[in-house]
Amino acid sequence: MCGIVGYIGDKQAYPILINGLKRLEYRGYDSAGISILNKTTLKVFKKKGKVSDLDDYASKQDTKGTIGIGHTRWATHGEPNDINAHPHISMNGHFILIHNGIIENYSRLKEKLTDRGYKFVSETDTEVLANLIEYIYLKGKVTAEIAVRLALSKVVGAYGLAIICKGEPDKLIAARKGSPLVIGVGEGEYYIASDATPIVEHTKSVIYLNDDDVAILSRDGLNLKTIKNDSLTPKIQKVDLDIGEIEKNGFDHFMMKEIFEQPRSIFDTFRGRVSLEKMEIHLGGLYSVLPKLVEAKRIIIIGCGTSWHAGLVGEYLIEELARIPVEVEYASEFRYRNPIIYPDDIIIAISQSGETADTLAAIKLAKQAGATVLGICNVVGSSIPRETHAGVYTHAGPEIGVASTKAFTAQVTVLAMMAIALGHERKVLDKKDYEELIQELYAIPDKIEKILKSNNSFLKVSKKYKDATNFLYLGRGSLFPVALEGALKLKEISYIHAEGYPAAEMKHGPIALIDEKMPVVVIATKDKSYEKIVSNIQEVKARKGIVIAIVSEGDTIIKKLADHVLEIPETRDELAALLAVIPLQILSYHIAVLRNCNVDQPRNLAKSVTVE
Repeated sequence: MCGIVGYIGDKQAYPILINGLKRLEYRGYDSAGISILNKTTLKVFKKKGKVSDLDDYASKQDTKGTIGIGHTRWATHGEPNDINAHPHISMNGHFILIHNGIIENYSRLKEKLTDRGYKFVSETDTEVLANLIEYIYLKGKVTAEIAVRLALSKVVGAYGLAIICKGEPDKLIAARKGSPLVIGVGEGEYYIASDATPIVEHTKSVIYLNDDDVAILSRDGLNLKTIKNDSLTPKIQKVDLDIGEIEKNGFDHFMMKEIFEQPRSIFDTFRGRVSLEKMEIHLGGLYSVLPKLVEAKRIIIIGCGTSWHAGLVGEYLIEELARIPVEVEYASEFRYRNPIIYPDDIIIAISQSGETADTLAAIKLAKQAGATVLGICNVVGSSIPRETHAGVYTHAGPEIGVASTKAFTAQVTVLAMMAIALGHERKVLDKKDYEELIQELYAIPDKIEKILKSNNSFLKVSKKYKDATNFLYLGRGSLFPVALEGALKLKEISYIHAEGYPAAEMKHGPIALIDEKMPVVVIATKDKSYEKIVSNIQEVKARKGIVIAIVSEGDTIIKKLADHVLEIPETRDELAALLAVIPLQILSYHIAVLRNCNVDQPRNLAKSVTVE
């Protein structure tokens, strides 16, 4: 993985491809490459490093041609270097391709091809696939399309592919299994991309490929079929994405822009679903499964990274408000541990991209067991909404920064709406609490706006601790997952080691780490655990630890104890996570910037993890 872009038409391909790769930089990568076909001349430009390095190298050479493919690579097989960068060309030069995903049986295929005289120059699984396609093409004397389909029938693993055959210079082939691909439809031209961001400036008409789809593109049209050669009718959709949403709009980084977008993204998430006039919550995407939800004996939430943290908040909310037992699982662990799944279980899968490989695999496992699977996702047309029985889109808008911010709060907003609605439907939440929660949820965007006005205060604190080597984050109840999320944000973008813990667990180990050099971020809003969290702060101070406290406005007790106090507006305990996470996001951002880190593209990370 990580980013794919392709073009066939009458325009010069290079400007489209290089700008497309720049649009895809947010996904995280370590090398980039482009190949252009000009009649029968195939040119390849590859560079370790940034897209700008590739552009500096390629723009000095002949880049003419109206068919091309480009790729940003996040290393899986082989270290990041020029040789392992995509595109990869087959040994005899007939095929060149780019690939997201992992070919799991590449080693066995490579051995067979080596026995047949093939030599390899890279360490990648992708070069193996290029040579396999070429071998079938030459040995069987078949068309490029047939060679691709036959080769893919022998492949185990995941792929999103864009392929050029030098001998068929008026075609571009795309194929997908487990790794997203979207085709943009223009006038006598087509675009290929791993998501819609490189496409929207050229066309809003798109086709989302499904698993086992193969698309053969020419200037005259598109032929869509399965690997088994069954013809398919393309379904053209309009992509709901504005070019302004993928620009920085005056901010230095996408991450800060997205932090400041949260009042709007949360509002957009509950807009049309929460009514102050009717005092009700209506989640249309769950209408068909609502009876099963109401009668559920158990809910299992699955996700990875930040989505897993959102799921933990959801566990507290659903159990507290709807009184349904909830388990939260890492998708990557869930799928491999032979989990016990009953047909009446409800599985909620959470993913920003809708393409997370481990989460998709866990969904398929749950469906095989007969469970009802729901999705919470941000990307319309992505794989998870298509694989699940029902679900809710978050409507957070594009999230370009690799470190998730607005996706987290949008996911928590959806889970809060589900918990409140279920509590009401199950008659375990009385009318007064139900209406108060609706009113408070509606007030959250304005309260976040107020927090954002304290940005300079957060910057001052960040300057004091930018050189710290460790951080500890503490929280209780539904704020414990917020502590985990705060720690994750810091380590993701600043490379400072940080850990999140339930505050009560501090004395069971982490307290051994506390000294005068250890900043401890304590989420200490006024809730039913307030007195306990005050005691935890006192324990930290007794060991000379530095306390940065997130407190409710007007707090006077913790103000006397903590080294720094960052205030947030008061809200209901159930919704405090939506406010408490904002200062943690901003602290992480400022610390990373002060340490000269690449905030939007932190090292070794990818935005959409489409491999296991």
